[in-house]
Amino acid sequence: MPIDNSIVHQIHKKPDGQPASLTLRDAELASNEALEQLLAGLIEAYNSKPNKAWGYFHEESGAYPFSGWLQRLIDGELDFVRFSSTATEQLKNLMEGSNLALGGHVLYIRYRQGMTAFLVIALLHHTEGVTVTDDLNVAAARHLDLSSLNMAARINLTEWKQNTSSRQYISFIRGRSGKRVSDYFRDFIGCVEGANPEEETTTLLQAFQDYVGEADLEPAIVKDKTKAMSGYVSSQARQGEQVALEELSGLIDEDQPRAFYDYIRNKDYGLAPEIPPDKRTLNNFMRFYGKADGLSISFEAHLLGERVEYDESEDSLVIRHPPKGLIQQLKKKAR
Repeated sequence: MPIDNSIVHQIHKKPDGQPASLTLRDAELASNEALEQLLAGLIEAYNSKPNKAWGYFHEESGAYPFSGWLQRLIDGELDFVRFSSTATEQLKNLMEGSNLALGGHVLYIRYRQGMTAFLVIALLHHTEGVTVTDDLNVAAARHLDLSSLNMAARINLTEWKQNTSSRQYISFIRGRSGKRVSDYFRDFIGCVEGANPEEETTTLLQAFQDYVGEADLEPAIVKDKTKAMSGYVSSQARQGEQVALEELSGLIDEDQPRAFYDYIRNKDYGLAPEIPPDKRTLNNFMRFYGKADGLSISFEAHLLGERVEYDESEDSLVIRHPPKGLIQQLKKKAR
């Protein structure tokens, strides 16, 4: 992923209501192997976050100036240092309105992936660890903690400029349920939440079930199509990419590559040509799970009707060919 511009600034703020302050870098970061590793690790951590939202820019205004600064950067009216410094000042001001906000290092990286340009912005924090030095001593080591990344956004610059009807060229990490701590970061970007990954994925899965149900296919064919669908959606979610319905349709049926895509359009499920996937929703669709009174059962959905049967009249499950490890435990217990 070639890096075009990168810089880091620092916001000093503790969650105690005290005023925040800034330390601004006055030059871009030099491209090197460490920076490339940081970007790769950041993107991997970002893609793994399940609680992301998608959206688009508010109309530029005094309350939401970020998109205007970004446009001036793209037009060459602002250099990257000035753009990032101005934006970080705005982020600091918004942080001061949240008593729970914690400062950190604000990283800006503009990079390219294939023919697509992105801007990623992340608020990073450090963690303390230990290391073994070259002279075999144990010493304290401080490093960036990407595993706890909870404030970051990625803007698809190419889609923003080329697809004026798009409503999902921005993605950002959304605060966990019941927490509003990260709202100021969303407002800093000036993002209107558009597509809801959980709802969009749920609708897609319902459309798929309707499609294979109406086609009255053999169980083995349904299993193959389900595997193709889930594999693609899961892969896109893992990579932080959207699900392209036309591409998915071709994977589901190579002989009629537009069949599923046309089915969705004709039935008017309300899905855009590309939707953000939600891996948790997909996993719930692909598995049955239950736990109560010391009993925990989980199995893949395609096993229902094959190795697992549910008898509604008896309210019971019949499991054929259970795992060998479980059988061995039961035999030992019976002796």
